[in-house]
Amino acid sequence: MTTIVKHDAALSDDALLPILQSSLYPGAAPASIMMVLGYCRAAGLDPLQKPVHIVPMWDNKARQMRDVVMPGINLYRIQASRSGQFAGMSEPEYGPDITATLGGQKITYPEWCRVTVRRLLPLGAVAEFTAREFWIENYAVKGGMDKSVAPNAMWSKRPRGQIAKCASAQALRIAFPEIASAPTADEMEGRQMHADEAPAPSDDAPAELIERAETAASGGIAAYGAFWSAADKIERRALASRHADLKATATAADDARTIEADAEPADSEVEATQ
Repeated sequence: MTTIVKHDAALSDDALLPILQSSLYPGAAPASIMMVLGYCRAAGLDPLQKPVHIVPMWDNKARQMRDVVMPGINLYRIQASRSGQFAGMSEPEYGPDITATLGGQKITYPEWCRVTVRRLLPLGAVAEFTAREFWIENYAVKGGMDKSVAPNAMWSKRPRGQIAKCASAQALRIAFPEIASAPTADEMEGRQMHADEAPAPSDDAPAELIERAETAASGGIAAYGAFWSAADKIERRALASRHADLKATATAADDARTIEADAEPADSEVEATQ
């Protein structure tokens, strides 16, 4: 007879640390894994599902590499699934192959990757949200003190797989702006912290841009997602401080339409009262 022993108490951080260090995060510093555990605890996530990654990034101010905890593409998929409105995702489509020399390294990569995410809207319709990401704009550089622009080991080995993750993350952000906003580990790998050329978020958004954003938000999640997808980086940065409120407006607009639809009597009910 087999006895199954259940452990009611959750494992402590001290107990999880060696497990994660020898499995999901091999070679990671204990302090970095503790950051993972803190992130997962705050977000109500299971660290054993590896929802976040430890990304080494070059810190321009400290002049050294630092570990940063960032969400993985799997976390976006989990959040979309939990919403109850995730209706699937297309297979990645790729543009033509390009062969180029980057940082003295020859590599062949797809020009772009396109992914479509489907979301079930409140009235039962299914909306499609498509993102196309270009490899040259996303690949992770080796970087470091010599600032090499050659692709790192993973992007050299899996040029299609890595850009597919970036396109999938962007499509999920467009389809579910209320649950996915931060860049994923795959998108930020090889980037710099405190980059000299990175402007700070601005609260001085042009009135015309604010008006377009508010109009899109009043049309619901699908309309606002399409607006956000079409916006360039400068426009998104200008709207950063208003993004959460705009998403809330879009969600409220969809909820209002659902209530109105539920309140309308069916044709059979109208005929019965006549």
